[in-house]
Amino acid sequence: MNHLTKITVGAGVLALATLGLTACENMPVNMGSSSAKTVATGSAGGANSDNANAQLERCDRPFGTVAIVEDQQADWYRYLTNEYKLTSTVPVLRLLIQQSNCFIVVDRGRAMNNMKQERELMQSGELRAGSNFGKGQMVSADYTITPEVIFSQKGTGGVGGGMGGWVGVAAAVAGSIKTNEASTLLMLTDNRSGVQVAAAEGSASNTDFALGGLLAGGGVGGGLGGYTNTPQGKVIAGAFMDAYNQLVRAARNYAPQSMGDRQMGTGGRLGVEGASQTGGYQGQKVSLKTAQQKLIRLGYLEGAADGKMGEKTRQALEAFQRDRGLPVTGRLDEATSAELAK
Repeated sequence: MNHLTKITVGAGVLALATLGLTACENMPVNMGSSSAKTVATGSAGGANSDNANAQLERCDRPFGTVAIVEDQQADWYRYLTNEYKLTSTVPVLRLLIQQSNCFIVVDRGRAMNNMKQERELMQSGELRAGSNFGKGQMVSADYTITPEVIFSQKGTGGVGGGMGGWVGVAAAVAGSIKTNEASTLLMLTDNRSGVQVAAAEGSASNTDFALGGLLAGGGVGGGLGGYTNTPQGKVIAGAFMDAYNQLVRAARNYAPQSMGDRQMGTGGRLGVEGASQTGGYQGQKVSLKTAQQKLIRLGYLEGAADGKMGEKTRQALEAFQRDRGLPVTGRLDEATSAELAK
């Protein structure tokens, strides 16, 4: 090839490249592309939502306020972010939860630092008068939702030499392993008592993808941190929506667990040798039926003692507690039990 030919070919390549760049520059941006969406789509504003997934459970009114707390020190989270190149699961969950109107989301994440900063600025006198960042305005979180991600590995023959079929993300190994299913867990905890009131597992699947290829070419994209443009992100979002729908259905059918004649948290029915059977109370612990009999004798309760905590028994306990100067709880707590045992 002579010098002139080289120049001609080079010019042609440059022209094609320029033409390609021009074509790219003129390509329209496809806003709202369905190929980039996950099950968590659309928007939310207060109790209203737009373009929410039709399969998302919805509520007429919220069960209460909720914070989403993610254990970022857990193995599954480190593997999710380091190997799968995904970010926090919280934004996906917050969008789903607000769209559902089943809980009111309160922030306990990074925005808390901004809230504290504004209050510090007010206290320093830097903010305008009437900025209204005084104390006593923050809303408490009635509940906490804790997420966790689990994957089902396909064709591994026992990951790591016998770790089983269902394994945590931390147990996965890079290379040719293909994952086509994701499983997630959501736990709902009552913040006042610390009692777990509901839990749900969700799952979803998509076409196979190679973990090794993902590590080489995967990336973090969009406000949802890769959940919209990677197959593993989309399947995890789908699993979380499945888990959340089940959590909402469980909350709708919620029935509180009861210890019967024992107050919750003062000692269970499975006695351990050497442990107190009175929940830490060293005096005489009366049963609910015995307490009812005492309340009947004292004139606080009518009828027969049945050992069941009904509304009349609760009202009788409240009246007894008021008369004896005890905290009015309506429960057979330690102080009330001690007083009735006298």
